[in-house]
Amino acid sequence: MSRVCQITGKRAMVGNNVSHAMNKTKRKFSVNLVKKRFYIAEEDRWVTLKVSTSALKTINKKGIAAVLKEAKANGLLK
Repeated sequence: MSRVCQITGKRAMVGNNVSHAMNKTKRKFSVNLVKKRFYIAEEDRWVTLKVSTSALKTINKKGIAAVLKEAKANGLLK
């Protein structure tokens, strides 16, 4: 599986390393991903997701059920 957040859809970005002499070389900005298990009480089961740390903050704020519902509505989850 690629390095993409399953909740927000965040993926790696491309940019430049810029030296002191202003030489530019390509580089990749990776997403801060964590593989995490969540318990969904409504379905009485555990789900393992690969989520970004910003998505973890959103899950802590809104709850896993609400976040999964939004992700399915946006087409990020099956």
